[in-house]
Amino acid sequence: MLRPQTNLAVAISLLFAVFLWGGNNSGTKLLVNSWPPVFTGGTRFLCAGFLLLGVLRWTRWLGTHHSPARDVKLRLWLRGSLSLAAYIVAFNWAVRYTSPSHVALYLGASPVWALLWESFADKSKLSARRWAAAGLALAGVAVLVWPALQKSSLKLTGELLGLAASILWVNYGRQCRALASNLTGAEISAHTMWRAGVWLAPIAFIEVAQRGLPLEPYMAGVQLYCIVAGGVIAFALWNNALSKWPTSQVLLFNNLIPLSTMAWSHFWLHEKVTSTFWIAMVLIASGVVLGQMGLMRRNAAEVTATPE
Repeated sequence: MLRPQTNLAVAISLLFAVFLWGGNNSGTKLLVNSWPPVFTGGTRFLCAGFLLLGVLRWTRWLGTHHSPARDVKLRLWLRGSLSLAAYIVAFNWAVRYTSPSHVALYLGASPVWALLWESFADKSKLSARRWAAAGLALAGVAVLVWPALQKSSLKLTGELLGLAASILWVNYGRQCRALASNLTGAEISAHTMWRAGVWLAPIAFIEVAQRGLPLEPYMAGVQLYCIVAGGVIAFALWNNALSKWPTSQVLLFNNLIPLSTMAWSHFWLHEKVTSTFWIAMVLIASGVVLGQMGLMRRNAAEVTATPE
């Protein structure tokens, strides 16, 4: 059992990771308003992936480093990195057309979609708790999408792409889980990130050739922040927390990412905070917590049954 000081340190590190990811999401909004979205995501993953590999190879901060076998490399190319590439395309286009805090909320609902996906994949009966969790999350999605139906088609496109990004994120998580028997979480992220960047490179080149690329110093600085802070430091903190706390307990901090993103977007991008955001956040967060309650009880039982 961890000491109270260790638990406090883990909680503070998770809060800092949430803070960094909020800046990452609002920074992406700033970038994709001027930069091609696929280029922005592809170059970020390429750089962050190689940085993570360097940390793994030359330090022990994220655990040991293993060279993937040939069959694992093939799965990294065809499963993990391809699904991650699809996710970042949907995410960046969504952020371009709608508020990053809205997109963060859709991603916050991903644990509920994961529970539903697991039930359908295992052909198991959905419990009343999971139905209720899904209902709350879908109600939150409806609250976000409804105003967009009355506005421009681009706004609606952004909301729908945000929902698609959350589902693609669940798919990426499932691919990572299939790779976890061969690699650690840090290794999976590093290998899938740079490979996703390679997948997106041809589209990124076409984007730049067609639209150009404004190279202003502050935009390069924002991209550097997203690579180092959002792609490497925040992940390292998250991975460290996963090694000390149950997964379900760590995932509850996901509910704070929309708040962090909203705060960054409000003070940095001067975006208004709407009442629909708060209503949707309460609904989605309630659905996530309700859906995770079973996992939390199971993890608590395992910790109690484990001798010190």
